[in-house]
Amino acid sequence: MKTHQIILIILIIVGISNSCSDNLEEKVFSSVTEQSYNYSTKDLDPAVSSVYSYLRSLISHGGFWQAQEVSADCIVMPPNASGWDDGGIYRRMHYHTWNSEQSHISSMWSAFYRGVILSNQVIQQIETDIIPASSEDIKKAALAELRATRAFYYWLICDNFGDAPLVTTPGGDLPEKSTRKEIFDFIVSELNAVIPSLSEVQGRMNKWAAKALLANVYLNAEVYVGKAHWAECLAQCNDIINSNKCLLSDNYRDPFRTVGVENSKEVLFTIPFDEKLATGNSIHMFSWHGELKKKFETEATPWGSGSAMGVTQFIDTYDPDDSRLEDTWLMGPQYAANGTLIVGTYDMKGEPLVFTKDIPSGNYTKETEGYRMNKYEIAKGCQGSSSTDFPLFRYSQILLMKAECLLRTESSGAGALVTEVRKRAFKENPEKAIVTDDQLKGNSSYQYGYVEDYKIVDKGNTDSIKFGRLLDELGWEFAWETCRRRDLIRFDVYTKKSWLSHKPQGDYRKIFPIPESVITSNPKLIQNPDYSNK
Repeated sequence: MKTHQIILIILIIVGISNSCSDNLEEKVFSSVTEQSYNYSTKDLDPAVSSVYSYLRSLISHGGFWQAQEVSADCIVMPPNASGWDDGGIYRRMHYHTWNSEQSHISSMWSAFYRGVILSNQVIQQIETDIIPASSEDIKKAALAELRATRAFYYWLICDNFGDAPLVTTPGGDLPEKSTRKEIFDFIVSELNAVIPSLSEVQGRMNKWAAKALLANVYLNAEVYVGKAHWAECLAQCNDIINSNKCLLSDNYRDPFRTVGVENSKEVLFTIPFDEKLATGNSIHMFSWHGELKKKFETEATPWGSGSAMGVTQFIDTYDPDDSRLEDTWLMGPQYAANGTLIVGTYDMKGEPLVFTKDIPSGNYTKETEGYRMNKYEIAKGCQGSSSTDFPLFRYSQILLMKAECLLRTESSGAGALVTEVRKRAFKENPEKAIVTDDQLKGNSSYQYGYVEDYKIVDKGNTDSIKFGRLLDELGWEFAWETCRRRDLIRFDVYTKKSWLSHKPQGDYRKIFPIPESVITSNPKLIQNPDYSNK
């Protein structure tokens, strides 16, 4: 049981409640408290594992996943005849008109800081031997894993909120903001300190996952602190590549299967899910039409006619021979498991359920419009939450990060790395897998612009995107994987270009506001720039 100081800091930072009682005296509802419970060495591993639990809340249409993907240019969640308006919360993410009371933002803040606070608590318990370890080496490894996982949570805070509280111990006074650079420096310092002590056991924050995290932090350093760290990112990528511990899977969809991914050499770090014991992965429920239950023979019925779908302008960038198109997107006529054609049930009632590429806008679609999610395997009999794990770092990302570092430092070899990733997507047309350094330096093929009634009516900013072809490659490889917002910011697209029903709303939108409930709870916190009056 946590002390009243822990409870207080959770309320202040995470914003679970909009108000706090003046009575901070701890009420004990059990005869067993943290002080009276006799921990043993058997409690060590469950305590370390507990800090991963808040990762499962990230893959939701009500939080982190939505903020990373629907605020970007590949996926949109428009309303339709079955609903999906919910007061406009999904459209605001697409429009970039969110404010400090947007539920997705408070959900992110809460999940990130819950992970931090729990990590702080367990670190202190192990450091003080409240939770004992059977040896000093095991204790050191446990602390290294906890500190690296805490650094992951802080990376998400740094990336999404910029300046924010940096809290590394349980309890204490109300926290003030630390600068984004201070958080960045903390993450880098922590990871460099603990990586030598991390194990190489799969399924946890191991040595290679931590190096992938550190590479990501360095990759985006120019956004975070105004100074590029390409050489440092390249060094981490090279360590992973040269270890020979990681490999690309034979097939693009292999890392997204329901079973058999546990030993994948492509997946470096993942969020584990189980439809009964570790729930939270419901992407199929908010993307699929309810009638797809008949095709995939799921136990649960997807919600309405679904909503999360591909932005036409992005879908148009694919080479038709790229197998990632069909491996990522559900398209065309849909058939039940018994072979009968599925039909619509809302505005297209009785008509064949044929998912079409073109959508009129981000404001409203027909139930059959828009390609849906096909990337994550959904097993027969699946409930509302899938047992399919959600990879956060894959080996293909390491190869493409190295390629980007080479391009940005005017070094050769990027084309060969991208070609390696593309090969499995062009098995039937291997010549199309080949891409050169010079091609990667070219502009994006994405036709940006504001859309009305299926047509671009205002192109908006038409500046060429530096290394735009590489940005396209990132989109084709990592759609649905929570990377797109971060990539668009790094390539100077996120607040500059128009797509579908989105128009630029200002550079300050590169970070999210601190949730209003958190600002109200802690007078020491100042709202992020330009959000104060929004």
